[in-house]
Amino acid sequence: MDISNLITHIEALIFASEKPLTSIDVVELINNAFGFLDDKIGIDQVETSIDGIREKYNAEFYPFELRQSGGGWQFLTKKEYHQTIAQLNGDKFLKRLSTAAMESLAIIAYKQPITKSEIEAIRGVNSDYSIQKLLEKELVVITGRNEDMVGKPLIYGTSRHFMDYFGINNSDELPKISEVLAEQMVEPTLVNAEHFEVDGSASEAAQTEEEVISAIENSNEEENLTIEMDEQQPSSEENDTDVESANS
Repeated sequence: MDISNLITHIEALIFASEKPLTSIDVVELINNAFGFLDDKIGIDQVETSIDGIREKYNAEFYPFELRQSGGGWQFLTKKEYHQTIAQLNGDKFLKRLSTAAMESLAIIAYKQPITKSEIEAIRGVNSDYSIQKLLEKELVVITGRNEDMVGKPLIYGTSRHFMDYFGINNSDELPKISEVLAEQMVEPTLVNAEHFEVDGSASEAAQTEEEVISAIENSNEEENLTIEMDEQQPSSEENDTDVESANS
């Protein structure tokens, strides 16, 4: 089979599949479909064809693209069309996980395999309901039992649907905790002129700093002047006493 025919068959397979297809899945399906015995399609041919398909649908006039997500290849709508296709499914399409469910899911994703009691120890609250919802949505799965703990409790991990839901291929693609925290750090603002290089921006920074200091000093002088004037001005009670004395 030449590469042009192979590309169209791979496109049809990925388009019709209800789940992401890996390159190995495609190789097996193509060979089974045509009953190749001596001249089987290899993984290299399939990956070359997939690269061609990706390049084809990266063109601007296609509203969808071929992406690797959930551990395999899928045709997905490009992000600029998400708001448009959201109209098809209404609230169901836009529905989000609750905060409790997201907390439990994040703990499972980063700590898996993990038991329910360990999840609750981290969250500090009962997690029965949120874990049940995650199971119903097939975002987490029961991967076995912890044989070392009392009662041999169930242990949980993320599913392939979880990877598909968040557009990743494995747990290694999750953002690192250090990276998340780094994004939240606030860089200090440099105030002193010596922290800047000697150029136009340095002189502007120094001038701005001098203006700020001058404004503060002027403000302090005005405040001190006001206080002195208040001290020199007689109070209303003293004025009333002087008026009474004069009248008498």
